[in-house]
Amino acid sequence: MAQSARSRISAYAIATMEDQLLLTQLSEASPVFLPGLWHLPGGGIDPGEQPQETLARELYEETGLELLNSRLVDARSYTAHRLGVHWHLVGLFYRVDLQPGAPQVTENDGSAAEVRWMPLSDLTDSMLSPAAIDGLDMIGRP
Repeated sequence: MAQSARSRISAYAIATMEDQLLLTQLSEASPVFLPGLWHLPGGGIDPGEQPQETLARELYEETGLELLNSRLVDARSYTAHRLGVHWHLVGLFYRVDLQPGAPQVTENDGSAAEVRWMPLSDLTDSMLSPAAIDGLDMIGRP
């Protein structure tokens, strides 16, 4: 008998600044993608929450930065297996503008262990989550 998959819809931010991409490193609390991978800021949409509200909340929790502007650019679907759960994830990808500032993780025990601006030229698929790979492709790899 096949195990059913849990569904999750997430909103992700694609933020760039001077040939750098804002990424978070996934912690052990990451529900879908493997810890240690670099990932786009964002996360699951709570019941009754609008995707852009999720984007603003998750950006603040994971980066400490305030969302100024966002534009939906694409959506992708993923399957994953983590911590005994089969996942079907739909990711909504937004190009975003953020209030200037130094990024820092503000949520304790969340899915982001670290946040930083990373040079686009240094990014390789092996260090990125599937969603971050797709986000990088959406802005055009260097």
